Amino acid sequence: MMDMPQWKRIEGADAQMRSCSRDGVTYLTFPLLDAAEGFGHAVSTRMGGVSTGWFSTLNMAPGGKDDPELVRENHRRFAAAVGYDPEREVCSAQTHTVNVRRVCPEDLGYGYSRPRPYTDVDGLITDMPGVALLTFYADCVPLILIDPVRRAVGCAHSGWRGTVADMGGSVLRAMHEAFGTDPADVLAGIGPCICQDCYEVSGDVIGQVDAAFPEEIRSSLYYRKENGKYQLDLREACRQNFLRAGVPAENIAVSDLCTACNKDLLFSHRATAGKRGNIAAVVFIREEEQ
Repeated sequence: MMDMPQWKRIEGADAQMRSCSRDGVTYLTFPLLDAAEGFGHAVSTRMGGVSTGWFSTLNMAPGGKDDPELVRENHRRFAAAVGYDPEREVCSAQTHTVNVRRVCPEDLGYGYSRPRPYTDVDGLITDMPGVALLTFYADCVPLILIDPVRRAVGCAHSGWRGTVADMGGSVLRAMHEAFGTDPADVLAGIGPCICQDCYEVSGDVIGQVDAAFPEEIRSSLYYRKENGKYQLDLREACRQNFLRAGVPAENIAVSDLCTACNKDLLFSHRATAGKRGNIAAVVFIREEEQ
């Protein structure tokens, strides 16, 4: 593993993510989550794959316009670097909902070796060792959750719609119902996404933010510009969702990397006018620890 010094870090943010490289594949992890014994997680980058053109090189998006076999090879390379079996991965079918699916043995390979029979699934949870949960991004927020007490994990995609609808809280509630997870035990990672300085939104979006969050924290989530538009901080909004759901502040790691500022290293929808692939977030329980 090696540090990758070319990253543009968000000014004023803690250096919460570590850049690693193995067998030519570069990926990112949270030191806070790395400390949880018996678990693995990572966020992919653009580096180390075989896709070409807009998708170069490590495009992880299943079911898109990229060559499916190239995408599968990217999954194989990423899985080998991070340390899980791609045949035991399960992929989301995200559509900006807050729907969460509990992964069962019959789900293994969905999105990798088999078509997904489900739709409208932005969050995945499991307590099955050796099963890798994958979700996909190109500016939206990766949410990674580890419960080291009940030994369960979750992974979710949270765009602005999912964020105002409390995607983080939805995953925690699903983990509590399925596994007895207490949010106070959870370690949560908020992965690379578009930063506040790069994310301009309309008043209609801010109206929904105002409806979702209490007045006392709104000033930390957005500011209004002279052109009548707003700059929205999705990272902080997701952090507030975790806090309101009961995750302690010291258990939340927030990425210091912006997808748009690092568009050559991470995929960004806005920075490339939609000409892009997707990065992936993965989390899993290691089999050898059971």
